[in-house]
Amino acid sequence: MIQVLMIEDDDELAQLLRSRLYKDDIDVTVALTPLEGLSLFQAQTFDLLVLDLSLPQMDGMEICRLIRQESDIPIIISSARSDIRDKIMGFSRGADDYLPKPYDPQELIFRIDAIMRRIHPSLPKKLFPFEVNEQKHEISRHGSVLKLTPAEYDIVSYMIKKDRYAISREELLMNIGSIKYESSLKSIDVIMGRIRQKIGDDPKNPRYIISVRGVGYKFVNE
Repeated sequence: MIQVLMIEDDDELAQLLRSRLYKDDIDVTVALTPLEGLSLFQAQTFDLLVLDLSLPQMDGMEICRLIRQESDIPIIISSARSDIRDKIMGFSRGADDYLPKPYDPQELIFRIDAIMRRIHPSLPKKLFPFEVNEQKHEISRHGSVLKLTPAEYDIVSYMIKKDRYAISREELLMNIGSIKYESSLKSIDVIMGRIRQKIGDDPKNPRYIISVRGVGYKFVNE
């Protein structure tokens, strides 16, 4: 399991990310203050650092500089400060990546995975059951292309991008052009039934498309 130190003063966000990353074999140790983070860094061994910038006690840029002086640990800056000057300074202080907030936790997972595979080429690439090829307008499951209608493709593609997040029927109608003209929310349930059948998902015990009571659905791509 990949060991990550996260220095982030937003405890709610940190715990959300910690819970989500753990599902992908990434164990996150959270430090809510710079001093706590530096102490943990000295006391334990980590594979990667996720670093916020706007912190109490000490700015994240200074933490980045201090850590880079004594370690080559990969550093991903995770910050709401998205100005190009902050990005330039972050990289000049030794950061390996810069991820502006807000972002989908899945993007952080992919960036961590990419950095770790670059450092350790022998690590296997994380494989997912479903893959989207936007250029070919295709979705495959374990390498086999699914036979989907344009509306079904758009729905599955949208849900995969929001992996594990609950999505309401209203959200699907508002964001997917190919089904905007469907007359009712109930039509979404009909389309979901067809998709489940095509991807081999058991409607009585679904593995991929999960019904979320009172909300809609979520897609689990694993």
